[in-house]
Amino acid sequence: MTHETPGPGPAPAPERALAFGRAARAYAAYRPRYPAAVFEALEELAGLRLAGARVADVGTGTGLAARALHERGARVIGVEPGAGTAAQFRRDLPGVPLVRGDGNRLPLADGSMDLVGYAQSWHWTDPARAVPAALRALRPGGALALWWNDPDPSVPWVAEQQERVAERFGDGCYISDRTLPPGPAWRTRQLRWSRRIPVDAHLAKLATHSAFILLDAAGRDAFLAAEREHLLRRFPDGALDEPYTGFVAVTLRPGTPD
Repeated sequence: MTHETPGPGPAPAPERALAFGRAARAYAAYRPRYPAAVFEALEELAGLRLAGARVADVGTGTGLAARALHERGARVIGVEPGAGTAAQFRRDLPGVPLVRGDGNRLPLADGSMDLVGYAQSWHWTDPARAVPAALRALRPGGALALWWNDPDPSVPWVAEQQERVAERFGDGCYISDRTLPPGPAWRTRQLRWSRRIPVDAHLAKLATHSAFILLDAAGRDAFLAAEREHLLRRFPDGALDEPYTGFVAVTLRPGTPD
């Protein structure tokens, strides 16, 4: 397969961050759920039980993490800047509170949360503003948690796909930047897992990444059609194991809980 002509690079972060509303239904349908090990790591690293905890899911999107936290008994509130994703959240999780806002300006009362989490959303923030905002919203001893769920580039076919995506869209459009802000003492955990899905479901998931959402329909369809041919040559039965690396990072607000 020949590669497409490289694009001009990724769109500005604010535009990309808000793009998901255009594909909210597909995002909710095709993005992978977080494995239980992510939430077990959160509890261990934060030193708390999610059941009964007051948790803000910041940049909640369509609510993939909020749903899992809610199912574990957390008292969740979603925080989301995008109108389209917020509407999907409300359709899927009508019993979970949601407020409009972003990670740099949290619409949460001081000291009101046991855990402030950014599931797959920290890389859209300005850490110089987001860290103080999160710590302000936490009770003393509360936890700021960042976690990601990304394709595993140590698997050869994923690395090859990442190269094609980067050539077309520029770096930073597929696998997240997991750089942790300096200053806080971080506790971290790396996880690996996979799911078996049809090739077409993988391509539908790929199309929910922001660079694909912002691309014109003809360009997106052409890239995905070429990618489908490539994947079917490697996986002729039409199914693949989609491998992921999870990364969880937690830091505590100084102070003793009341």
